[in-house]
Amino acid sequence: MNEIEYKIYIDDVIRRVEYARVRVSGHHIVKIVAISKYSTTQEIKNLYNIGQRAYGENKVQDLKSKSNELEELPLEWHFVGNLQKNKINNLLNINPTLFHALDSLELAYELQKKLEVKDMILDTLIQINSAKEESKHGFMPEIAAQTYAKIQKDCPNINLRGVMSIGAHSDERAIVKESFDITYNIYKELDGATICSMGMSGDYELAIECGSNMVRLGSVLFPK
Repeated sequence: MNEIEYKIYIDDVIRRVEYARVRVSGHHIVKIVAISKYSTTQEIKNLYNIGQRAYGENKVQDLKSKSNELEELPLEWHFVGNLQKNKINNLLNINPTLFHALDSLELAYELQKKLEVKDMILDTLIQINSAKEESKHGFMPEIAAQTYAKIQKDCPNINLRGVMSIGAHSDERAIVKESFDITYNIYKELDGATICSMGMSGDYELAIECGSNMVRLGSVLFPK
């Protein structure tokens, strides 16, 4: 795919995001985070050159290496993976724009301790396992709101901005939609929440229609 073909392809992805967005409201804003975990720094540069600024990685080491290699570009870096406690300091040294996947109280308290020592604030989303699938991380929907409030109270260095979830692993649109609706309904009830991160390459249009204002797009932005 040459440069012109690539731009046309990406423009079509943006158009699909726009169509889904306006079906919600003309005032609904959606941020795209390009998930670059399988992509090279050159591929990130190619996407940067046509306007994309936010990128996400799911491994701390990859986030560090790519952000260092591309430090001359004004990019914002998101960490979207599940964080191991022994990698917290490594992540904080990178100081990402947003951590998407706070998935346990144990991790929250450990993160708070490390943030307090470093005198840092980290913008964070809690992960909700709205589909209740064993293969997924996150808080169960029934306790998500109370846990969110507890983290806000107990962990002042974690600046909770909202929620993240992964849609149900299903070919049935209704089942996937239900998982997004569950997350969005929790999001609407949370004090001060402004980010509802739902939707990936295979289901982002549905996620936006269900209220997502941040989508995490990988393969659809980095076609091989």
